[in-house]
Amino acid sequence: MWPEGYGRRVLDEVDSTNAEAVRIVPALEAPEWILGLRQSAGRGRRGRAWSMPEGNFAATLVLPVAEPPQVVALRSFVASLALYEAFVAVTGRSDGLALKWPNDVLMNGGKVAGILLESLGRHGNCDWLAIGIGVNLAAAPDVGEVEPGALRPVSLLSETGAAVGPEEFMTTLAAAYAREETRFRGYGFAGLREAWLQRAARLGSVITARTGRHEFVGTFETVDDAGNLVLRTASGRQAIAAADVFF
Repeated sequence: MWPEGYGRRVLDEVDSTNAEAVRIVPALEAPEWILGLRQSAGRGRRGRAWSMPEGNFAATLVLPVAEPPQVVALRSFVASLALYEAFVAVTGRSDGLALKWPNDVLMNGGKVAGILLESLGRHGNCDWLAIGIGVNLAAAPDVGEVEPGALRPVSLLSETGAAVGPEEFMTTLAAAYAREETRFRGYGFAGLREAWLQRAARLGSVITARTGRHEFVGTFETVDDAGNLVLRTASGRQAIAAADVFF
């Protein structure tokens, strides 16, 4: 069932749903989901291209926000938990699913979904947020299309046998997101943090986090109250606000 209070629009083709969010936000009065059945210029984190084979999912939730930027950024955890719930709902299983800090969903060790947050401004304020979500529903991009060292792309269909269309998946995801957003607004990050950690990939294992300037190798201890990745390294504990993580 579609969640009350959220708009819905489906486009046959679009450059990117986050770009469409920028175009429509001046006229919005409430949250709006945008689904692009074909996307010609999708983007991932740090401006990377996001490949979209036919039948995959590319959508953006345009959400009004009123919190400080560091709180708004925690919507990546809201979205990843909603994605986890949606995958369980459409497949009937949770085995093999894990959440990779800061904003990917893994299935059987491969990347099946990614999240991209971008602030949007109206009237001189950053009072809206675009939550871009890409899911390999039907097919995974070729491994040659991802950066060296990145996790292999996988699809929902190849890993579980579940054939789910983009519009069906959006309905399931929108309902899950609405539930998690309500929990976040009511209880803050504390209400989500433990649920996220219970589903975290490689918690307690040695991982590598690369920022634009530094590389940290250490044991993934936790995610702190601000959403930072906390590693126990040879030089002590490091709280990292933004990085690419490699296993």
